Amino acid sequence: MNPRNYQRELEQIIRQITEESRVPRLLLHSCCAPCSSYVLEYLSAFFEITVFYYNPNIYPEAEYQTRVKEQERLIGELDPVHPISFAAGPYEPERFYEASRGHEKDPEGGERCMACYRLRLEEAAKAAREGGFDYFTTTLSISPLKNAEKLNAIGEEVGRIFQVEHLPSDFKKKNGYKRSVELSGEHGLYRQDYCGCVFSQEESRQRRRQREAEAGPFPENGL
Repeated sequence: MNPRNYQRELEQIIRQITEESRVPRLLLHSCCAPCSSYVLEYLSAFFEITVFYYNPNIYPEAEYQTRVKEQERLIGELDPVHPISFAAGPYEPERFYEASRGHEKDPEGGERCMACYRLRLEEAAKAAREGGFDYFTTTLSISPLKNAEKLNAIGEEVGRIFQVEHLPSDFKKKNGYKRSVELSGEHGLYRQDYCGCVFSQEESRQRRRQREAEAGPFPENGL
């Protein structure tokens, strides 16, 4: 069986949308401003978007607040075709720690991450249902490190539970990730060096220490 092409599925939905006179409302879960930059540029031509910032995994709280402010700043600097608004979910780190219990030592991309994706997408689907949105989705699939197949599977499952349509995505396609890097530079966005949680932060530190160790000491004369 050939793998699903989520970008193609998204484009089919967009073609249907352009044939209608009504602009649908999309609740877009965002993990951070840099990842949302291209997604907002792309989708705001077809949807009225509310960026939903719910990321209880982010550690420490100061990092969380920095990312929230950058998200709001980016939205204010964009010139979208259709309106983009912002909605902040509560900062509930205890929910993330509960969801990841027993998986603290998992490598990034493992079961801990799947539980984290589910937690955030469930909250997004719930908010979309309560707000009467036509669709919901997440910016997470723009990352080359994120598994689009698993993200879409979780999104579709929680969409069925909360009875709201999940918008398929693989935003890294068609140079989406590259464009997000360009837009981050244009807007001077803060780009974090770890995914968000305390566990990914420690993994990032370990990788950095390993690179430094492999590079070895520099000669005193600088040659």
